[in-house]
Amino acid sequence: MIDAFRTGLDLLIVIFGFGLIIFVHELGHFLAARWAGIRVMAFAIGFGPAILSYRKGVGLRRGSGENEYFADLRRAGEDGLPGVSPTEYRLNALPLGGYVKMLGQEDLDPQATSTAKDSYQNCPPWKRMIVISAGVVMNLISAAALFIFVFMVGLASEPAMVGGVDPAGPAATAVASNADEREISQPGLKTGDRVVRIDGKSPRTFNDLILAVVMAPRGETLRLGIERPGVDGVIEFEIEPEIESTTNLQQIGVSPIRSATLMNPRSDSGRRAMAQLLNQIGLEGVEPGMTLIGAEPGGEIDTIHDLVALIRDGDGSPVTLRFARDPASPTPDASATITPRPAFDSAFAELRGGTLVGVRHLLGLTPVLRIDAGSEPGDRTGLQGGDIFARLGAVEFPNVASGIGEIRAHSGGPIEAVVLRNSERLELSPRVSRAGQIGFGADDTAETDTLLSIPPTPGALRENGADSLRHGADLPILPGSRLTSVAGRSVSNFAEIRDALLDATRDAHAEGEGATIELMVSPPTLDTAAEPEPVSWTLSAEAIEHLHSLGWSSPIGPGLFEPVSFLLKADNPIEAIALGIGETHRVMLTTYVTFLRLFQGTVKVEHLKGPVGIAHLGTRIAERGIIWLLFFAALISVNLAVINFLPLPIVDGGQFLMILYEQITGRPVPIVVQNIVTLIGLVLIGALFLIVTYNDIVALFGGL
Repeated sequence: MIDAFRTGLDLLIVIFGFGLIIFVHELGHFLAARWAGIRVMAFAIGFGPAILSYRKGVGLRRGSGENEYFADLRRAGEDGLPGVSPTEYRLNALPLGGYVKMLGQEDLDPQATSTAKDSYQNCPPWKRMIVISAGVVMNLISAAALFIFVFMVGLASEPAMVGGVDPAGPAATAVASNADEREISQPGLKTGDRVVRIDGKSPRTFNDLILAVVMAPRGETLRLGIERPGVDGVIEFEIEPEIESTTNLQQIGVSPIRSATLMNPRSDSGRRAMAQLLNQIGLEGVEPGMTLIGAEPGGEIDTIHDLVALIRDGDGSPVTLRFARDPASPTPDASATITPRPAFDSAFAELRGGTLVGVRHLLGLTPVLRIDAGSEPGDRTGLQGGDIFARLGAVEFPNVASGIGEIRAHSGGPIEAVVLRNSERLELSPRVSRAGQIGFGADDTAETDTLLSIPPTPGALRENGADSLRHGADLPILPGSRLTSVAGRSVSNFAEIRDALLDATRDAHAEGEGATIELMVSPPTLDTAAEPEPVSWTLSAEAIEHLHSLGWSSPIGPGLFEPVSFLLKADNPIEAIALGIGETHRVMLTTYVTFLRLFQGTVKVEHLKGPVGIAHLGTRIAERGIIWLLFFAALISVNLAVINFLPLPIVDGGQFLMILYEQITGRPVPIVVQNIVTLIGLVLIGALFLIVTYNDIVALFGGL
């Protein structure tokens, strides 16, 4: 109940703020019209029927008094109504912005003109251009003022530093152009790298980096300058962004650096869910918002990436973590012991459309696709959490990539599936959505079984820079076979396979030699009494060296921790003004570039936000505090200014062009032309509004 109230309050604040931005826009038109001597008939806050209205000489009243005013004006004749203002100030039922109604000016009805001396038509064109531009100018001024205030107070922001690097992303395999000069042997960006230049510009925050990537022209490389601890000078990279499959936006595969403080959701339900998740991964007694202050063995922890590196380079022994409510406290408030997980290889298979899907394997031994045990596919699919796919379409015992690829190949129709469930073999025909999904969380059998799939066809990217798939690709093993023992040691999952291989090759690794390992493999059958058959596996010295270098992974993901942040704040009012004006200019250019990228295809209509999407995004930003909300309001104000001044009919930009034509030619645009372009503008803007609203609603209820 409290969470719903808080969300509702945030939504009301966002709606009020959005309405205020539009009100400021209309106030610009109003003030400019008064300056130009144009009679303003109404200045309204909101839309729909009037709740209250005020007119000088009449006073405050319920509803609108416009009809009575015009009736009184007709009766008064040429004498008019002395002491009564022609302008009615209204508060309307829907407080989403407002409007200014000038005598003889109707955006949607070009024929609604007036011959009165103080009408819109009788005002000189150059003054009308000022009036029509005043709303945009007011939005830019108010946005700059908000930015200045924000930078004077300070905005909590994420530094332009690299935290995680996706091994499937371009950033993981990029080779520094000055690698020899900087004495760098490994490719890719690394955790802790600070981005100091992007195409010659200095990013202030991680968002600047992401925005530069998203807005980069298709097919062009970004030139990044990186400062790395322990390396003198700036490391130069050239990275070409790729389209990310889930967002359809350009990315290079990096995430922000994370602190050692656990996330602490604002809502009670979010905190309960976080606490439950902490318990599930073995952190009993650890509360959301606590800070990881140290590990044994290991010492102090500054970021969660320190823990990841500590576990990766360790020997797999349990690690005791110390958490405190106060990060400065040397005494822990809670402790928990975690067991590192064995790390495996990753290959990246390229699916149709260029999507890379990661598949874990062990020297080419690849687990089979299964449904995540916690997943709940729809009842109509017949699938259940934990089901193992013995066949999907034409693929026998698929791995994660081949299974997802086969599902996508059946988009919009049924797919034949055979699953293993509790020693039973079930035949199903789930339907695949047009998006190429059945509706389940994909997992594999590595933790639960030793079933083997065919190794994936790798893309160009590799984890650890080694193609270890080939070591097991030539083994005479059919898909669906089950590995029962390694070098005489029984195995029941991939972790045990890895342990057995490590033990069996320890001496060979010490000598730098290869080795032959005896495997026992059961054929693909449900008959548990089937005799396993021996298979000899010869591993080269290179393969054994790679096996012993795999290391360990942490059961605690960086995503559970707050990003590292700093206060982006001006040192003095002059700098705040410079930052505010600079940010206004940057957002303007970004908005224009967004429309350019729409035509180029790197940004799609689905990425645009309408009123629903803005409101939803605003409620999420409201959780970060009032300063972030003011920053968001400034962004919306600039975007409103830019969109309003695009050269489109019925918006201010289109009106400005028609007035400019009149100023140059001495005659207005013909009414027929005005009617046609107005109709076209209505259709275009109406269609765009429906599309973005539909996308907003789909994204909202789709949990995006």
